[in-house]
Amino acid sequence: MRNTGYYAEKLAGERLRRCYEISGPRVQRYLGAEIDFVLERISSQLSVLELGCGYGRVLCRLLTRTPRVTGIDTAIESLHLARESIPGPPRPCLAAMDAVIMGFQDNSFDLTICIQNGICAFGADQTRLMAEAVRVTRPGGGILFSSYSPRFWDYRLEWFEAQAAHKLLGEIDHHATGDGVIVCRDGFRSATMTADGFRALAVELSLVPHISEVDGSSVFCEIQVPERESGNR
Repeated sequence: MRNTGYYAEKLAGERLRRCYEISGPRVQRYLGAEIDFVLERISSQLSVLELGCGYGRVLCRLLTRTPRVTGIDTAIESLHLARESIPGPPRPCLAAMDAVIMGFQDNSFDLTICIQNGICAFGADQTRLMAEAVRVTRPGGGILFSSYSPRFWDYRLEWFEAQAAHKLLGEIDHHATGDGVIVCRDGFRSATMTADGFRALAVELSLVPHISEVDGSSVFCEIQVPERESGNR
């Protein structure tokens, strides 16, 4: 099941921002470590695309490194909040767009990122999602995907329970929750992509992944986009 409608209808804008505001110190550290890992790979000349940008939590940090930042999301309410929350200059380019069917031309960006478990949270076909990220990224550029480290499970579950307690998510279904998957009784589901899962996905697309664990909380899959063969898109 795709979570796209859930984020657009139930967990968008201020409700989404509230999820991050109630997070505890260990989750805050995880969130910061993810962004720091991305920022280390950005210079002022690069154009960067964020898939699932939400209300702009990451975009505002990306703009401290480069003015050429674009964010897409399916939740209009979140995009409006991002526009209001990032006064600029510089300001990001924002678009309502599905990450598996983007309207950008081939080779449009130097770096495409999908962090904070977007690979699973979107509920999209993961092969199509990664392939589309590759398509819009120039040869020699990079893509970054992240998911949760197994070592972060207890903190992650505690965070989701707090969101449920604040009525931001549905009640956690503890019988269905486990092995890296959190299930809520209102239909929300958050799985996890393992390091081996990232490797298998990359190999399926004939890509070479570099896997890193960051801060004992994130698993990152970093890929350099290969040169296209003549005649390919």
